[in-house]
Amino acid sequence: MQTSTPTGRLLSLDFMRGLIMVLLMLESTGLYGHLNEYAQGTGWYFLTVQLEHHPWHGLRAWDLVQPGFMFMAGAALALSLDKQRQHGVPWNQSFKKALRRSGWLFFWGVLDYAVRPGGLSFELWDVLTQLSFTLLVAFLIFRWSATAQILFSIGLLALTELLYRCIHVPGFDQPFTDQHNFGNYIDTILMHKINRGGWVAINCIPTAAHTIWGTVVGKLLLSNKPGMVKVRNIVIGGLICLATGYLLDLAGITPIIKRIATSSFTLASGGYALLLLALCYWWIDIRGHRQYLLFFQVVGMNSIFIYLFFEIVGDRWFNGYITAIASGLLQIAHMPVFVQAILSSLCIFALEWGLCYFLYRRKIFFKL
Repeated sequence: MQTSTPTGRLLSLDFMRGLIMVLLMLESTGLYGHLNEYAQGTGWYFLTVQLEHHPWHGLRAWDLVQPGFMFMAGAALALSLDKQRQHGVPWNQSFKKALRRSGWLFFWGVLDYAVRPGGLSFELWDVLTQLSFTLLVAFLIFRWSATAQILFSIGLLALTELLYRCIHVPGFDQPFTDQHNFGNYIDTILMHKINRGGWVAINCIPTAAHTIWGTVVGKLLLSNKPGMVKVRNIVIGGLICLATGYLLDLAGITPIIKRIATSSFTLASGGYALLLLALCYWWIDIRGHRQYLLFFQVVGMNSIFIYLFFEIVGDRWFNGYITAIASGLLQIAHMPVFVQAILSSLCIFALEWGLCYFLYRRKIFFKL
């Protein structure tokens, strides 16, 4: 890993990436679980349940976070490669750097899931493991035209459809049924097990489209086209993706299922990511509304670091330690259990954000 100081950034990209990471940080503290638990049986449950993944067929707000994460990784890749081009870095050197980054992402993604109470485990369901594949694919076709890149991404979605529908393995020949689909079968080959939650490793094939679309948009934002033309093109792309994804689902052709990243899900979630970025770019980089961005920037500019921190250190030690201290102090004040849980989660978040701010003030930015 190395440190560097970022310069000449698009603030809308930093904000959107920071927003995604803030949402992930809050989820890692257990906050959403506490809210959802205490909202059951009330009118608030409709809102709090949006902070959980849909169990299978359907789409909730939380299902859009990972697609946004992978989309923003593609946009960041475009900016990085453009900077390398300006500095005269040859393609083969950029390729070596891309391979090294993918290798590190794969390593950390596997390590994140490797340590279990029952011993070591080899699993390929972590977002970093998926990203190690999608970023490499996006890099390899980065110099293609935008049309060629988009057609290639559509080809990945078509390939996913064919794999699930046309390869009939006994016991795994139901394309959109949990535990009995082609993705589950591949997991038995790669890892000799099936994820009980329905997640599959070959999600990296269709979701590579998210990262590719991110690079296409990144190149568009770096172009000399007028700002409103850029916004218009992104919005049109987002609306097309949304309409296509939902039509595939409503017509009964391909259901929207995040856990196996169906083509309809990939399109719909990608559409939301495109529209959100268009809004952020228009509001921040065109209209110049840049107040209160620091809260998100300090997290977005160290996204890999804080993700690894709350996934590995936080999940295995930090969260429990801070919760024990915070809850103990709140018990002395006779706080209700619900308030203790919420404030403990917010305390964890505040300390993690403070760590990001500490790094930001000292211009330390971790990259893979």
